[in-house]
Amino acid sequence: MWKTILRRVLMMIPQIIVLSLFIFILAKAMPGDPFTGLINPNTDPATIERMRAAAGLNDPWYEQYARWVLNALKGDFGQSFLYKLPVTEIIGQRVTNTIWLSLLTVILTYAIALPLGLFSGRYQNSLFDKSVVIYNFVSFAVPTFIFALIMLFFFGYRLDWFPTTGSVDSGAIKGTIGYFGSRFYHMVLPAITQAILATAVTIQYLRNEVIDAKQLDFVRTARAKGVPTNKVFTRHIFRNASLPIAAQLSYEITALISGSVVIEATFAYPGIGKLFIDAINGRDYSVITALVLILGIVTIVGNLISDIVMSIVDPRIRIQ
Repeated sequence: MWKTILRRVLMMIPQIIVLSLFIFILAKAMPGDPFTGLINPNTDPATIERMRAAAGLNDPWYEQYARWVLNALKGDFGQSFLYKLPVTEIIGQRVTNTIWLSLLTVILTYAIALPLGLFSGRYQNSLFDKSVVIYNFVSFAVPTFIFALIMLFFFGYRLDWFPTTGSVDSGAIKGTIGYFGSRFYHMVLPAITQAILATAVTIQYLRNEVIDAKQLDFVRTARAKGVPTNKVFTRHIFRNASLPIAAQLSYEITALISGSVVIEATFAYPGIGKLFIDAINGRDYSVITALVLILGIVTIVGNLISDIVMSIVDPRIRIQ
């Protein structure tokens, strides 16, 4: 097991190198530069050119890439052109919000998907099953930004049940119970919105697993021995169908952290996703490259953790 983990970690090194090169080249291929739109139109072009030269934007791309990689290995992703702050400081301010939002989304996703998927598979072709299938198709087909706007308009503006912007009330005192309650209250609507759309794959997977498991030999043997139906489902079918879902938990979290761009932008939630959109609009290369690289590494590590957990929870599976 440890040799396999070490081999997988070593395989991650060239993946990260290729990822960093790809990210840097794409960022440089973007039209304009960090000074586009941020300089007074009356500014002397020579002054703008000196600013570009001082920022190293006129150096050959490979020199810029080498300098960026060496600094990144030291934990220095440079200075944000848009916020005039170190990139690590800006990301550190936002990453906590995204992590908490992702954790709440994962909890809500599994709270919805597990019972719907398991019982839909158990009562196949029933009215409940058909309703779940319809819900699944709708949640899978609806675009994220449209559904987020509907939820924001209906529950945020019309009913006024939830706040529509920010991550905490402006008057909340940090460290108090009211502060944490306000943070949770601001996360509820974005988390519910994202969770509803994220349940489709899990529900469909569980439903199919339960339907297939009902036809397996060990289930037929248990029924032939007179084991009650409820016990057959809880101890055999449900347990075996849920194992892969548990193994995918780490991957789900990393996918949500890297995929919450639309939700955070729609709800004006100050997390990594909104920071990424703002950085693109402001052509803030330092923030863009740092965010994509970090999220890419998190995704690669999440895949590794998922494989390891899968091999632990299910003895039949081993990482090759």
